[in-house]
Amino acid sequence: MGLRAPRPHRSGAEGFNRSFILVRRRQVYCGRMLSGFKEFIMKGNVLDLAVAVIMGAAFGAVVDALVKNVLMPAISVLVGQPNFDNFLAVGPIKFGVLLTAIVNFLLIAASIYFVIIVPMNHMIARRNRKLGIKDEEAGEKVDPQIALLTEIRDSLKTRQN
Repeated sequence: MGLRAPRPHRSGAEGFNRSFILVRRRQVYCGRMLSGFKEFIMKGNVLDLAVAVIMGAAFGAVVDALVKNVLMPAISVLVGQPNFDNFLAVGPIKFGVLLTAIVNFLLIAASIYFVIIVPMNHMIARRNRKLGIKDEEAGEKVDPQIALLTEIRDSLKTRQN
């Protein structure tokens, strides 16, 4: 190991200026970092995602109550049991637990479809009729390049025949 020469001691105004510059650089860096974070948080998709997660959690309780308190008791009246946990039990292997999970999943999916998706589609169709929007206009617009390529393809097909 070699010996290093001692660093000259900075005192007075020179040392103060160096410390001030380092502190100022750190403040600027932190300011940029915080403004970048603020831009990230204020983007629309981040806020939309946060709202969707909160609404999903709140709506999950509604769907859970519908399945547990309305649909599963109705099934238990038909089948005789509120769940299938003891159905097809072979020793420690319980196929009924899997069957219960599958039935719960299908009930949740059906309740979401019939309680949310179908009424929302009817509401959108009603709004489009009021505004005079036809189904072709309501869908996505076709890219002009794709439309041109489709015309070229169709033209080539007719030439070959």
